Amino acid sequence: MTSKTHAFEADTGKILDIVINSLYSNKEIFLRELISNASDAIDKRRYMAATDQSLQSDEPAAIKLIADSKAKTLTIQDNGIGLNADDMASSLGTIARSGSKAFLEQVEQATADQEKGKKKSKETAFSLIGQFGVGFYSAFMVADKVEVISLKAGESTAHKWTSDGRSGYQVEESERATAGTDIILHLKKDEKDYLDETRLSYLVRKYSDHLSYPVFWQPPKVDEPRQLNSGSAIWTRQKSEIKDEDYTAFYRQIGAGYDEPFMTLHNRTEGVLNYTSLLFIPTARPFDLFNPDRKSRMQLYINRVFITEECEDIVPPWLRFVRGVVDTPDLDLNVSREMLQHNPAVVKIGKAVVKRILTELQKKKDKDADAYAQFWAEFGIVLKEGLYEDQDNRDKLLKLSLFTSAKTGQLISLSDYIAAMPEKQEKIYTLSAETAEQAQTSPHLEGFRARDIDVLLMTDPVDEFWMQAINEFEGKAFASASRGAIDLDEIATKPSSDDVDTAPADDAELAPLLAKVKTILGDTVKDVRLSKTLTDSPVCLVADEDGMDIQMERLMKAHNKDFSGSPRILELNPSHELITGLKDKIKADKDPDLVHDAATMLFDQALILEGRTPVNLNEFANRMTRLMQRGISA
Repeated sequence: MTSKTHAFEADTGKILDIVINSLYSNKEIFLRELISNASDAIDKRRYMAATDQSLQSDEPAAIKLIADSKAKTLTIQDNGIGLNADDMASSLGTIARSGSKAFLEQVEQATADQEKGKKKSKETAFSLIGQFGVGFYSAFMVADKVEVISLKAGESTAHKWTSDGRSGYQVEESERATAGTDIILHLKKDEKDYLDETRLSYLVRKYSDHLSYPVFWQPPKVDEPRQLNSGSAIWTRQKSEIKDEDYTAFYRQIGAGYDEPFMTLHNRTEGVLNYTSLLFIPTARPFDLFNPDRKSRMQLYINRVFITEECEDIVPPWLRFVRGVVDTPDLDLNVSREMLQHNPAVVKIGKAVVKRILTELQKKKDKDADAYAQFWAEFGIVLKEGLYEDQDNRDKLLKLSLFTSAKTGQLISLSDYIAAMPEKQEKIYTLSAETAEQAQTSPHLEGFRARDIDVLLMTDPVDEFWMQAINEFEGKAFASASRGAIDLDEIATKPSSDDVDTAPADDAELAPLLAKVKTILGDTVKDVRLSKTLTDSPVCLVADEDGMDIQMERLMKAHNKDFSGSPRILELNPSHELITGLKDKIKADKDPDLVHDAATMLFDQALILEGRTPVNLNEFANRMTRLMQRGISA
């Protein structure tokens, strides 16, 4: 038997060293690569056998994993097309047959840039290497010697290829009874866990569960092997053949949850891009919904081979609760097949998937408002991140968004809010607060309630951010109920009440009060003015027209303890008995200490109504004590 030894070329040897030691981030990928190659070999034989009957096989197509703990070898066996000596030399003995030096320079530059933290340079350097078939060489990450014994279909002589991945390779004649290939890995000392059935079974289910061909575990001295993969992919079947319980079982299999899916979207697209998507929207929040990384868990397959579940271009962070799979033959991978190249195909598939999800959600909202409201209660806070981040889909998301109505306490859409507005109302009024309960007790709502004008309650932190970026909806501008001077009488007149004995003082009478309170409070307020919205409370704090709502100030302080915010405007209710009484005290110029305490206490009260704490709690307690003593003694 003649054995012929071949030395690796210098550049090829360097490339192989990089492939073995640097290219892959996860050693276990080798099994996916070798099983995928075996599947490709079976596909090739079936394709060629359609026109050449001599290549057909009586054996069913299959891939076997055979572990020999004594010899410390793992064999990946297939009955595919096989290799002859020339195939071994061209396919296994040469990497990047043309342009090896240029390829090596690209890889070395990428490695250097990666060490320096230049991610962009790495992506650029690797953008050309999808054409190099180096998956087979991932075997050397776990093996110190690899043997390939193969008989090409239609031929009579088998051959064996042997290499340690360093010094070169040998090709010699061998023996194999039937067409196909055995890849025998002589495992390194610290890689013996790849002989364990449980470990291999897990890896097959993770990466190769949905291959068209069965992957068997072949125990020693056992005739009946055990199949490790399901051998089918539910998303490749016709929807008419799939029952709801099948979808639910797969939904739970991929770890989307233990509930029933709120929505199942199964779609096959053919054209410029070919892909199949099977998407699930959960009923309940996944446990990791608010993880800081905000990563998608959408599984990406290429021809049924699992690639990743962290492809950021398929669904954006604000759709991270959507689970499922996207399978396509039309995406290029980098040389390690561990991540996608940046190319227009990824972007197009992602846009199509997002469009489909939003369209189906809109249909659900229109047809079943109650079910959609339940969905929104679970995931609305995440969808609203898209209002801030995704300008392209902003209009669709605004139509999908629901907000709590101050008037009814129920969720309402922006379109329904506009439809119910009084004829003269030109703005969509909002109020930010930490909770809906806190917002409902805010003095800022008093004037709106008195005039039967609804206000949308913004209680999610993300509301403060998207409202900075979006000014209007369907021609109606957003306006904060706690910012700027609002004249509600232009929309509707406040109904008179016989229970109110105190008539509002005119502006001239109250001018001394405003000046005195402003003098007492000094720089703690930006201004003191009369309110046109208060009906029951004596005071409230509002932001300037271009100022920052209290909710945004809270968020800023949470991220920066030194953030102090801007002084706010103190508004006084000219109809409130406390305000008119204080006006009389100032006019009579009596008891300046009482006036000082009362003015300061009014400001503290306004702070408390906003959920804030008086600046100096000790002074606040002393003022309260003095005012209580006066009341008891009077």
